[in-house]
Amino acid sequence: MNEEGYIDVTGGRVWYQLFNKHAEGTPVIILHGGPGSSCYSLQGLQALAEDRPVVFYDQLGCGKSDRPTDTSLWRIDRFVEELTQLRHALNLEEVHILGHSWGTTLAAAYCLTKPNGVKSVIFSSPCLSAPLWERDQRRNLEKLPQEIQETIKRCEETGTTDSDEYKQATTEFNKNFVCRLDPYPEWLKQGSQNRNPEVYNIMWGPSEFTVLGNLKTFDCTSRLKEITCQTLFTCGRFDEATPDSTQFFSSLTPGSLFHVYEHSAHMPYVEEPEEFIRVSGEFLKKCDTL
Repeated sequence: MNEEGYIDVTGGRVWYQLFNKHAEGTPVIILHGGPGSSCYSLQGLQALAEDRPVVFYDQLGCGKSDRPTDTSLWRIDRFVEELTQLRHALNLEEVHILGHSWGTTLAAAYCLTKPNGVKSVIFSSPCLSAPLWERDQRRNLEKLPQEIQETIKRCEETGTTDSDEYKQATTEFNKNFVCRLDPYPEWLKQGSQNRNPEVYNIMWGPSEFTVLGNLKTFDCTSRLKEITCQTLFTCGRFDEATPDSTQFFSSLTPGSLFHVYEHSAHMPYVEEPEEFIRVSGEFLKKCDTL
């Protein structure tokens, strides 16, 4: 049995989907990336509903959720509050959380409020320190041809990150560190209308590589020891969320597990979908019994 609908949250309504509502396993909530993206690209995770309810939702401002114009809404504390409101509205007393990219930032910030009933968290391609993320992208850029590096640097310095040459340069970066499927899936291209660039710009900035938004100083590494539920950290071998940083976050989190998808960049749930479902599903099943 599947359902979908809207939930009132601070600032508007968010759209959600709930798959296999009456399954026996503990529900898992999927936190999409961005900020300002949507759950569109993560729909393959419906496969996890074989064992448990799976909850998707588009965070406020993107996808099928409301898009209010109040820019003060685009801050991490409100997104944490939104997740609390979603759980309450759907009566999700015990949950697993699977966050991807910015969704891991949100998952960590949420867990650090010490909510009840979180049995486990999967940090998929984590961003738990904006300064560390920025440093990693500088290192990743150095692996690309010199002209790509120079174009990105020049466009950032001159404020022309909306130019065609910048977009072409970032496309090359994305082919290496975001999604290595060639050709790039057509259905993913079609998902671009679900994004809200304003949310991304306010919270992160106009560029992936230099954080200028209100997440600029976000860094929860000193508090990861406070996350005491079961945790799994995963990333792709070629991920912009690098294996070194992902393993570093795991080393700071008591009893956590760490896994690398050997044939993926930042989207292993698309690049290696069967393996992603296997690894995630086995971890969740194990945590159900604890």
